[in-house]
Amino acid sequence: MLSSYVKEGVLCAEGTIEKYGRKVFVYLVDGMLIDSGPEILLTELEPFFEEHHFDQAVFTHNHEDHTGNAAFLAANFRVPLLMHEKGIPLCLADGKYPLYRQMIWGQRKAFEAAPIPEVIHSNNLEWKVIYTPGHAYDHVSLVNEETGRLFSGDLYVSPHTKVTMATESVKQIMDSLEILLSYRFTHLYCSHAGYFPNGKEVLQQKLEKLREMSEKIIMLDAEGLSVNEINEALFPGNYPIVQYSEREWDTLHTIRSVLDELKPLAPKGHLSV
Repeated sequence: MLSSYVKEGVLCAEGTIEKYGRKVFVYLVDGMLIDSGPEILLTELEPFFEEHHFDQAVFTHNHEDHTGNAAFLAANFRVPLLMHEKGIPLCLADGKYPLYRQMIWGQRKAFEAAPIPEVIHSNNLEWKVIYTPGHAYDHVSLVNEETGRLFSGDLYVSPHTKVTMATESVKQIMDSLEILLSYRFTHLYCSHAGYFPNGKEVLQQKLEKLREMSEKIIMLDAEGLSVNEINEALFPGNYPIVQYSEREWDTLHTIRSVLDELKPLAPKGHLSV
């Protein structure tokens, strides 16, 4: 299912995979397409692509829910496809990822993208391209300080971080949030949570929650608790994604990421970064 609406001059295409209760957004601003959505929504997104003019497509990172229709764009629209250079080699081949992700998002076909520069121009605006790793090694965000718009890809997603992927870095996410907060913006466009009119406040709250969580993990570790005991203390709930992803997503990854990368920065059990 797809619905579209405008928020502060940005055309938002909100896609819903109803069977799995997942949402994903494709954005169009000033002739620039941001992400292409998952292949499983191509039937719904194809009319959107055909009805709205765009001169270029930018991908926040390589994951299939963002690049799933890049091959379709390459075959049907003569526009540049841009992404961080670190993600380009992976996308030259068909996507290889677990079955549960194929069922939710579909099959990402191979495509060729060009490296995105540090500054890009849409029809009338200049955008700073900010390298923001943490969720993905090739993740970028786009900001136009004149209009106060920030496209944050998957850096935000939700206010509370509990379950993360094995490849994610809590420290890098925190560092990337700090970098974004140094820019002038008001309007936040997240690839899964949608639009926020109070974007800076939302990202600041996310960063503070990550700091609080990391402090608790480090303090419990200093008290002698094992990773599993910390997990039981901080994340006692049942998270279905842990089971059906076969632990590609897990609260244990979150704890280990904090202990591996942030614990060395907190020798007395308190996070100082």
